[in-house]
Amino acid sequence: MRLDSALIQEAWGVRARNFPPSVTFHRPVSTWSVSVTGGQCALRCAHCGGRFLKNMLPWASFKRRVSVVDPTGRPAATSCLVSGGCDRHGRVPFHAYVEELRALKRTRALRFNFHTGLAGEKEALLLQGLADKVSFDFVGDDLTIRNVLRLSKSVADYAAAYQTLRARLPVVPHICIGLDGGRINGEYRALELLVELGADALVFIVFMPVSGTALADQAPPPLDEVVHLLARARLLFPDIPLHLGCMRPGGRYRRRLDYWALHCGLNHLATPSREAAAEAERLGLEVNHRKECCVL
Repeated sequence: MRLDSALIQEAWGVRARNFPPSVTFHRPVSTWSVSVTGGQCALRCAHCGGRFLKNMLPWASFKRRVSVVDPTGRPAATSCLVSGGCDRHGRVPFHAYVEELRALKRTRALRFNFHTGLAGEKEALLLQGLADKVSFDFVGDDLTIRNVLRLSKSVADYAAAYQTLRARLPVVPHICIGLDGGRINGEYRALELLVELGADALVFIVFMPVSGTALADQAPPPLDEVVHLLARARLLFPDIPLHLGCMRPGGRYRRRLDYWALHCGLNHLATPSREAAAEAERLGLEVNHRKECCVL
């Protein structure tokens, strides 16, 4: 692994000038993930194949669980990630559940983070007053959209959907590093576009091969390339929070990535490795702990 130490030091300096010496670790035990489509998805993307949906609560199970309250009258969760499989246009079909979710927001004081996919004006209007955050997967390469996400869409379509949502809702773009089977291919273009379009925060996740998917035999992106991208992002976005999301490889890869993410000046780490706390202390960072999805 060959790292650009000068670039990393520059990124750390930018962080030190723009943020207090603290970092937030998120272990989202109080955020439930619910799929409005169960395990169904029209796209069956090459990196997921619907596998990630199986780890989410189907709508019926979510409704049963959310009706159980603790002695204070509150549900066990304080927030939810509302997600699901996409239709053939790349949109998550959450429309039928909006009124029930509004009722839960009133009665259970739940906060909601939505995965919308390539939503338009109609969806943005539906989510006003309901979505506390929208997590939007931003892709910067046409071939990756076609070959991995299996969509007949373009980077321009993603940029347009992002602008439409951001005009009405608090949107947090997500960039999956190595989405093209572990290759860095379009991520820098995504960063450049987000500089132009604007962002209030930015989340990075990292491709990890999943058994049973079309990309199961691929490797995660080289760690030095991931670190380089994170450092560049810190320079391009000197004063907005940068997050390392929970979807990234585990084991030694995660331990090393968390270490370098701190050195690159990231502000939030989801489900951090145990070693991350010790390194944060060594860097003089106060560690804050939260129990919800990192964008909330």
